[in-house]
Parts: sequence; C-alpha cells; structure tokens
Amino acid sequence: MPTLGMITIDTLEPRRLSDWWAERLGGETIFDGEGYFSIISVPGWSVNLGFQKVEDPTPGKNRIHLDLDWAQGEERESGIAAWVEAGATHLGQRGENDFHWDTFTDPEGNEFCIGDAH
Repeated sequence: MPTLGMITIDTLEPRRLSDWWAERLGGETIFDGEGYFSIISVPGWSVNLGFQKVEDPTPGKNRIHLDLDWAQGEERESGIAAWVEAGATHLGQRGENDFHWDTFTDPEGNEFCIGDAH
C-alpha cells in the first residue's frame, strides 16, 4: 500500500515559493531542481513539501490545501499579523462550536488554513 511521501504545490516560481514556506515553517530546502522543482523539509513533519513549476496554475480555489495548527500557547492575533507581514493574505476567521481556524493565501494565491490543534 502506498504511503504519503510529499505534498506538492504548483507554482510559477518553485524556489521563491519554497523559500517563503521554509522560512515560515522553520524548514530548509533539501532539493533545488534548477527552477523546475524544489523540496523543503520541516522539522517534526513526516512528509516534505514540494513545489513544482507549471506554466499555468489552475485558477480558482485549490481542491486540496494545507491545514496547519497554531502552536500551543501562540496568540492568534499576533500569529495572523506575522503571516500577513511575511506576505500571506488573511481571508478571514471561521469556526464551528469549539473549533476555529484562519484561512490565508500564500504569495501565489494558494489557500491554506491555520487552526486550533486537532
């Protein structure tokens, strides 16, 4: 049975976007495919993130996105401000019952969420 080895994000500029994500997540580039493909490793993650150059990214909302968790004890508002300052766009806070999350886009418009640990 296959196992999950990597999550790959389509991008116009793989190294630029992988550097942005590596900086935000405390990761490092472990492969740079000369502008075609870049891979980062993030401490504590069992899978890597890949960034693949495409000529024409799929328009509209992504059908798969990253769901990240806020760090234990991290103040949500300062966390949002830090991501926005780094180049993310905050699309809003959402939630149901006792579970809440914030939706963002990275500098190329890929949506991702950061929410309560689950």
